[in-house]
Amino acid sequence: MKISLVVPVFNEEATIPIFYKTVREFEELKPYEVEIVFINDGSKDATESIINKIAASDPLVIPLSFTRNFGKEPALFAGLDHATGDTVIPIDVDLQDPIEVIPHLIEKWQAGADMVLAKRSDRSTDGRMKRKTAEWFYKLHNKISNPKIEENVGDFRLMSREVVENIKQMPERNLFMKGVLSWVGGKTDIVEYARAERVAGDSKFNGWKLWNLALEGITSFSTFPLRIWT
Repeated sequence: MKISLVVPVFNEEATIPIFYKTVREFEELKPYEVEIVFINDGSKDATESIINKIAASDPLVIPLSFTRNFGKEPALFAGLDHATGDTVIPIDVDLQDPIEVIPHLIEKWQAGADMVLAKRSDRSTDGRMKRKTAEWFYKLHNKISNPKIEENVGDFRLMSREVVENIKQMPERNLFMKGVLSWVGGKTDIVEYARAERVAGDSKFNGWKLWNLALEGITSFSTFPLRIWT
């Protein structure tokens, strides 16, 4: 069985080697063919050269690079386009989404789920601004938008090949990934986990980026703003 990890990166030269080593050395993933799709989102550091060097020695590493910083959502969509696995798992390179959760996601998929959400039961490692922004977003989004989004679930999840192909059929790519993934449907299950600390480097998400992402999520899947202005 082939598993694709979709990994957007922006100025992550310190974390990429650690992430790659962790994935390749994790015993519970060794029975599987694990493809890693790195999407370099216009990094200014050595991210691109590090990814290319790894890919040169590992045919299961797919390096993609944007000419500038387009943002995490376009990077995720690009990764889905190039992932070839039976299942696809978007995951952050900083290992705050622990690799150890992946076997539990696979288990739920093998039991019949089309999508398995990784739900954060403990967000204490996230900064206060990020926790508050997330709390505000989920409450507002789920009040005025459809479909509803499971709280404390990010991009970290497992998707079946069928779900991925359905997403790829959507013509519009400037969309909010969490909303798209809720919209496509299918049998869904949940695995809870505690977020870990970053293994290296600093978070690239500031308050402005979080705010813009939240606004895109609300406007993409709600007619409420239109009703206000028309």
